[in-house]
Amino acid sequence: MTSTDLSQTQLLLELEQVVEENLNRHTSMAKEWFPHDYIPWSDGRNFDGLMGGEAWSPDDSPVSDVARSALIVNLLTEDNLPSYHHEIATLFGRNAAWGDWVHRWTAEEGRHGIAIRDYLLVKRLVDPVELERARMDHMANGFESANSEDLLRSIAYVSFQELATRVSHRNTGKITGDPLCDQLLARVAADENLHMIFYRNLLAGAIEIAPDQAMRAITEVVKSFEMPGADIAGFQRKAVEMAIAGVYDLRQHRDDVVMPVLRHWKVFDIETLSGDGQKARDELAELLSDLDAQAVRFEDKRDTLKARMAARAR
Repeated sequence: MTSTDLSQTQLLLELEQVVEENLNRHTSMAKEWFPHDYIPWSDGRNFDGLMGGEAWSPDDSPVSDVARSALIVNLLTEDNLPSYHHEIATLFGRNAAWGDWVHRWTAEEGRHGIAIRDYLLVKRLVDPVELERARMDHMANGFESANSEDLLRSIAYVSFQELATRVSHRNTGKITGDPLCDQLLARVAADENLHMIFYRNLLAGAIEIAPDQAMRAITEVVKSFEMPGADIAGFQRKAVEMAIAGVYDLRQHRDDVVMPVLRHWKVFDIETLSGDGQKARDELAELLSDLDAQAVRFEDKRDTLKARMAARAR
């Protein structure tokens, strides 16, 4: 932090009006919905254990293994909401519009885990014992992002992360081949999109009042971006499976998440940068070029793998 940088407290105060305006916008656009409406309760039946029902079997689940992995990853990521709430409440505070947003966001996010878990269990898409054990392990680890002590980095991170989550939920719904599950995850994705817009607009406000700091925050987040579920047991293997299946891969990350947000901020058109802000933008341009090259390499490997698998299937 240089002598000309705004402090965290100054940034909170300067951005409070932007928060209030976008909170009002959000509440006017957010649609009320109810998790129970998306659950086919009459399809459910008792599991073994206290209810003396039928033990779960892979034959119960009509979805593919990769769809099941994606559903589990998405749900476990939603489950860590207490850690996310703690992080943003500590950073944003609980006063005025900042606090109102923290609680509103938490309440809306809470619906996601409720709805997805109920759906998975009623439809017997996953092993309920393994799912609960995974939830306990993941939540016991908690979550702390690399941006937890910097306001602008935190806002930049969630601007990308909310959109990334939207893409992941939307594509997971599609690969399940289950129309109702697809509808549920589309509803969840719609929430995530509104959350992204809130944070994206907030960071746009930060660019106006502290362009150099905001640009540095954006660059550091793009450089180190990692989904909040990255510490789920077996995440890397599941992430590769999901990437190959088209749920979320490097190309989608660059073209459908990072670039749309950057274009909205018009980062390469900002004329008020100086010093570290200009340096950060130059670094960002290189990062985007590298990310594109990585995406091309991934696509080549994926295409080769799919061709090999198709040849074996003949």
